[in-house]
Amino acid sequence: MLKVNNIEVIYSDVILVLKGLSLVVPEGRIVALLGANGAGKSTTLKAISGLLKSEEGEVTDGEILFAGEKINGKDPEEIVRKGIFQVIEGRRVFDDLTVEENLRCGAYTRKDGSRKVKDDYERVYTYFPRLKERRKGLAGYLSGGEQQMLAIGRALMARPKLMLLDEPSLGLSPLLVKEIFGIIKEINEKEGTTILLVEQNARVALSISSYGYIMENGKVVLDGETEKLVNNEDVKEFYLGMNAVGTRKSYREIKHYKRRKRWLS
Repeated sequence: MLKVNNIEVIYSDVILVLKGLSLVVPEGRIVALLGANGAGKSTTLKAISGLLKSEEGEVTDGEILFAGEKINGKDPEEIVRKGIFQVIEGRRVFDDLTVEENLRCGAYTRKDGSRKVKDDYERVYTYFPRLKERRKGLAGYLSGGEQQMLAIGRALMARPKLMLLDEPSLGLSPLLVKEIFGIIKEINEKEGTTILLVEQNARVALSISSYGYIMENGKVVLDGETEKLVNNEDVKEFYLGMNAVGTRKSYREIKHYKRRKRWLS
């Protein structure tokens, strides 16, 4: 469904952020994009969704193909109409609108009639019952977890073919993270929605994805099927916090761990 071929991204004509990045997202799958802060994960999503323009960024080399069609250089609204919807990091709901009004915004580009849009409210409420309870309340008064549910629900209202999720676990309790990632997996299975998931919490991301890419310094340094990544010693060490015998490393061990990753040597 999505192919990113050897792209470079530059901000403000001088700052090179992505350096020959390539990845593939097959239809109907969940693919995880992992890496530390500053690796270029969010920039990758914005390059796909066309949001780089708002931050003086530009894809200067390579191409992004969606269903075989080149989309880099197109405006964000055109990309949304083609079936790509990004859930931006930090939720970004409209605080002064109600839950239901926020959901309605997600359906803005649809042309299939108000009845089908109305039916999709109930579809979203099936995944997120708490949103139905609060549908007439202002989104700004929702908890962080409820706002994340609303952001994902708003994306569902667009009936996307490809959903880009940027750090859905950010700022949430472990219990809420487990709940929301369970719903993300359910959406993929029931709706057939293809998902590219950017996440720092490697453990939870790999638990629901079938394939993963690990980024550092603007490029992919390791990729593979989830099982392969979970069993990779460097992934265990640096992203899952496990040592060679499978027990969790302490913060002190991680902080003072000096050996370079094998993929960078």
